[in-house]
Amino acid sequence: MRLLKVLKPGFSTTIQDYGRVGYQKYGVPVSGVMDPVSFFTANLLVGNHMNEACLEATVLGPKLRFLNETQIAITGADLSPSINHDDVCNWRTLQVHKNDLLSFGHSRSGCRAYVAVKGGLSIPILMGSRSTCIRAGFGGHQGRPLKAGDVLKFNANSGKPIPILKLPESLIPEYTSKHEADIILGPQDDYFTKESISKFLTGTFTISMDSDRMGYRLEGEIIKYKNDQRMISDAIPVGAVQVPESGKPILMMRDAQTTGGYPKIAVVSTPTIAQLGQAKPNDEITFQQVSPIRAQQSIREYLKSINGIKHTLKKLSSY
Repeated sequence: MRLLKVLKPGFSTTIQDYGRVGYQKYGVPVSGVMDPVSFFTANLLVGNHMNEACLEATVLGPKLRFLNETQIAITGADLSPSINHDDVCNWRTLQVHKNDLLSFGHSRSGCRAYVAVKGGLSIPILMGSRSTCIRAGFGGHQGRPLKAGDVLKFNANSGKPIPILKLPESLIPEYTSKHEADIILGPQDDYFTKESISKFLTGTFTISMDSDRMGYRLEGEIIKYKNDQRMISDAIPVGAVQVPESGKPILMMRDAQTTGGYPKIAVVSTPTIAQLGQAKPNDEITFQQVSPIRAQQSIREYLKSINGIKHTLKKLSSY
């Protein structure tokens, strides 16, 4: 069944879910949503399984024509959404009718907005995921960002409409232009001078315009090796901070390659990477060293907060 037609694609709108878990050993990037909390919440607001594929819009959202009645939710960045030119709110269930027009204006806060549709988008599963991997050209809709004229389908078994839900204000995140990133030093921090490590931990870095889903290039302090360090390429996890010969760090994000030969001065914690999914060019990042125990604790707190959103919306839907 047809769901919607893309009239304008926006800056970069792709189909994403949580990503391809377990395939990095084959050279396949994780991909998936840059901001999992907003993604999960969007699906919960329309009664979907938390990992149903949705649209991820970056900075400038798309213009979409709905070809059938359905329910949607928009979460994440506030990109000034409207339906038929009437402003609508993020973080709540929205009813749309046949021929309704969903469009976006300027960015008020954040970088990436998520649009979930009741029942989920009908997209083939490839290696356990419906996510678009742009650089490799597979997944999502024809392995690329959406373009004008694309028509997307939704899953037929979408069920009855759900009650209108709204996420409580206390659970809605605030997006700023300054970010604190929790990191664990290593695995190659011994390749760097003590002075450079100190600069890395005390300096302020700016996200370059030359940044994308693969990685954020950072401008700021020059991070130097002890000497002419060379290493054999090894694994790159999402969140690794590579330092090339230029001395300008690169924070690896969801579409990062799986191996690389630049020393990694640190790895950013999972909850922080999720928050940085809403970071945009010219935003500032500072790095804060934490212990492995504290990093593990932050993951537990992160998962607990997601479960809290799930239980809150489930309780509201039962009223």
